[in-house]
Amino acid sequence: MQEGHDERDMQRDFLKYTAQQIKFDLIANHPKVLPFFRVQEKSRQYRFWQSKPYISTMYKKEVFEQKLNYIHQNPLQEKWQLASQPEDYHYSSARFYLQNIDDWGFLTHYQTHSEEVGWEKKKK
Repeated sequence: MQEGHDERDMQRDFLKYTAQQIKFDLIANHPKVLPFFRVQEKSRQYRFWQSKPYISTMYKKEVFEQKLNYIHQNPLQEKWQLASQPEDYHYSSARFYLQNIDDWGFLTHYQTHSEEVGWEKKKK
């Protein structure tokens, strides 16, 4: 994380960027779906994320992996039925982790940063 930025800054920027990308995709590919996200707010026309998202610091690699697995499996749930395999859901990073395909052009494997976040203790 860059100096002078905290978790809230990073989350805000991530949510803003992804909301814009979702909106652009809906305009281009699914314009009939976009009105479902319209809101009557002064600060925005559409809302794609809940207004007060939960922030959780992952102090252990195992906790992060459990959360990542949950996110990858979520589109397969019976109530959503968005894909039959995690890597088939377009907005998932599962393809990146399972098939090494970065459809977005900016993904980095979490293990690349495991020492930075303190998951891997340095051996003496």
